[in-house]
Amino acid sequence: MDLRTTTSTVGGIPTVAVDGVVDLASVAIFRDALLRTIHSNSSELVVADLDGVAALDDAGLGVLLGAAAAARQAGGDLEIVCNNGRLRMRLERTRVDQAIAVRTSIA
Repeated sequence: MDLRTTTSTVGGIPTVAVDGVVDLASVAIFRDALLRTIHSNSSELVVADLDGVAALDDAGLGVLLGAAAAARQAGGDLEIVCNNGRLRMRLERTRVDQAIAVRTSIA
């Protein structure tokens, strides 16, 4: 499955919506989209919308953690929007949700 990212502004918040499988083959696309948005919107909150993600491997988790660090270093932050129960469980089991806030909406 291909990975597609779309960058937009939702409710005034820069958002990267991700659709597909985030794995070793596609992680560069995911990383580039997040970092480009973070650097273009320094000192702001950026949201990674993972509602369209079918699977997220360890490389993808690492990208999320690295992007959160980059956002904080730039004076902003990164949050995740995720309504997929299986993916939310993975974020909880790996404790990524302890490092990055996981929400059900961008509100």
